[in-house]
Amino acid sequence: MPKESVFTLKLETELRDAFVAEAAAIDRPASQLVREFMREFIHSRKEEREHDLWFRREVEKALKDKRPLIPHEEVMRRMDEVIERAAARK
Repeated sequence: MPKESVFTLKLETELRDAFVAEAAAIDRPASQLVREFMREFIHSRKEEREHDLWFRREVEKALKDKRPLIPHEEVMRRMDEVIERAAARK
């Protein structure tokens, strides 16, 4: 993809020097690494937003669910039974 924009940022000289040195140590241009970091950050943020949207939809569905609630103690009792049956099969 052709590079069409310039991105300028201010940072500490020590940070810049250390970053450039580490990039050189792995034979990679610092600018290429920055582009990769940016892409990873964008991808990560997109996944976070998608997960948040999915989670909010699931909560809304649960809040609208008219089925009777099952008390916590009952759920735990049922799960203990499932675990005990699974352990007995071993």
